[in-house]
Amino acid sequence: MCLFAALTTAMILVVTGCSTAPIESSGESVDASATLRSGPQTADLPAADVVPVTTDPQVTLPVTVPSVGHGTTTVSDVSRIIAIDRNATLSNIVFSLGLGGKVVGRDTSTVFPAAANLPLVSNTGHQLNAEKVLELNPSVVLVTEGTTPSQAVDQLRNSGIPVVEFTSERTVASTPTLIRSVAAALGVVPAGEQLVARTQSQIDAAKRAVPDPSGNPGMAFLYIRGPRLVLIAGPDSGADDLIANLGGVDAGTASGFTSAFTAVTAEKLLQANPQVILVMTQGADSVGGIDGVLALPGVEATDAGRARRVVQMDETEVLSFGPDVGQVLAALAKAIYV
Repeated sequence: MCLFAALTTAMILVVTGCSTAPIESSGESVDASATLRSGPQTADLPAADVVPVTTDPQVTLPVTVPSVGHGTTTVSDVSRIIAIDRNATLSNIVFSLGLGGKVVGRDTSTVFPAAANLPLVSNTGHQLNAEKVLELNPSVVLVTEGTTPSQAVDQLRNSGIPVVEFTSERTVASTPTLIRSVAAALGVVPAGEQLVARTQSQIDAAKRAVPDPSGNPGMAFLYIRGPRLVLIAGPDSGADDLIANLGGVDAGTASGFTSAFTAVTAEKLLQANPQVILVMTQGADSVGGIDGVLALPGVEATDAGRARRVVQMDETEVLSFGPDVGQVLAALAKAIYV
């Protein structure tokens, strides 16, 4: 499920006061304390910027490729690229393919140094601004099926600009397929295969870094935007897939959540009783840092809270599932396990 759609739905539930599904605790607490670090941790990638797999990719055009929900699209020019995505996954792939020099605009999630000075084409809240895109005269626009508003995407398509739409699915396993799809749309298939090989190698290395057996620790991913908006991730959130690849059990899913993100009370969080809490750095900052996370209702009394075991990672990295996903897993594994 698209993270944006999941979070939007969850926020509506909070605002309207709708009830959420009850959490049923399994009643079991898996003890993996011997393998888990104690105290707050920050997971960082080795490099702050995107590292291209090549600086001179071979471009073969024109290409006709699938566009999700819109048949096929023909791309004949990649001299002016705009990639729009809630988690900057598409722009990360474009830069990683060695085409960063041809990107002319960015969304609000694309903040890595190589792209930071490009003009913005989205508004607050990741809303695409069609007029800003048109002003930059792109030769191709890459979007996901979760890009909003849909009318703005249609406006670009109706203007004659080739728009290639990709799935919003983000998992570790689907990352190579997404890389190949973007590379095909931009006519750089050989570079795509290079990038897939590098990414898969990093994923494999990260999985080897997870202790085996891991102890199956319960991990909860909390989405925080101030003390009044605290959501716990569940099935199809993306966080559940990340946690599974880290050798953990998603506490939200294991406790009976049926939504990707659900508002939690102190009592429900205590029932879930995670041993590790994962948060976005920006979310932690919105409540005063990791100490603020630990002070949220119910957190301190969980196994994770008692050990002050909160791991933070930048929001543009942790759930992006792009070419850096292997490095994301490795950084998190290092922060979680001894």
